[in-house]
Amino acid sequence: MLLGFVLGPLMEENLRRSMTLSSGDPLIFVERPISMVLLLASLALIAMIVLPQFRRTREQAFQE
Repeated sequence: MLLGFVLGPLMEENLRRSMTLSSGDPLIFVERPISMVLLLASLALIAMIVLPQFRRTREQAFQE
């Protein structure tokens, strides 16, 4: 939580700055290969966390 409070405003400021430089185009985040790889890796990690919980909840719903 503390890390989120410290890094949150910095991340928000840099996101706002990059969106201003790109005139609001979100594709700036996937122009460079390294940024695209990092975004895809983070999406894969989120999917690995969320999908098993979704399956477990779905299996419980169908058992009842």
